[in-house]
Amino acid sequence: MSRNPFPERAWRWLQLELERWSEAGRQAHFWWRDDDATKAGARLDRLLALSRSSQFPLSLAVIPARLEPGLADRVRDQAQVSVLQHGYAHVSHAAAGKRNLELGGLRSRAEILADLEQGYQALSSRFGASFKPVLVPPWNRIDAQIVSDLAGIGFSGLSTMKARRSAHPAPGILQVNTHLDPINWRQHGGFVGVYPAIAVLVQHLQARRSGYRDPDEPSGILTHHLAHNEAVWRFVADLLACLHEHPAVRFVGADDIWQ
Repeated sequence: MSRNPFPERAWRWLQLELERWSEAGRQAHFWWRDDDATKAGARLDRLLALSRSSQFPLSLAVIPARLEPGLADRVRDQAQVSVLQHGYAHVSHAAAGKRNLELGGLRSRAEILADLEQGYQALSSRFGASFKPVLVPPWNRIDAQIVSDLAGIGFSGLSTMKARRSAHPAPGILQVNTHLDPINWRQHGGFVGVYPAIAVLVQHLQARRSGYRDPDEPSGILTHHLAHNEAVWRFVADLLACLHEHPAVRFVGADDIWQ
């Protein structure tokens, strides 16, 4: 970890919050999702190595329409990795001036559902038991009408960003979100910094512990291995090591969440 005293205080803040969970006799559950996977390569290998060394299960959100053959071969034998469906093509169909949106916008409901079903079948056939029927909408956005149709395709899970409003946004669908993304997207990438990143995580843990937010929703870490610089890689490794060492922490994977 950094020797800069300010980041060190941030790490201590996280440890103090976890100690409060221990004092209350509770475990803080965490899960890890990585988005935009399409291919094998050195960055994916680094991600997989980090998952193995930290013993933290990884949920890899794969874009079906951009899937390259080598990815399935690389992931299938990784027991700690589950594959989720990241939309279909990660292409926005939002109206001009609106925020990026693939699962909604200008297309019809029938077109969107046809794409999702095609992607579902592709990932199911390529990844076998590693594929879990969980939808991760690109840009973490999805039209509410589409959510109500997910179970009909075969999905049992949904994952977006920030604390969930409901555990079950539609019949047969369990939503579990992510909460911390260490990439500074507003500044065209790079690392947000240790203190801002830790603050997001600690605030979600505090909200869960107090009951202000759903205490049963695991705190989710969101990464994008294809977009990481060295500062992001270093932070993620430090964070996983910090969490792994604390007795109040339990790592859960997609198998645990969406049984």
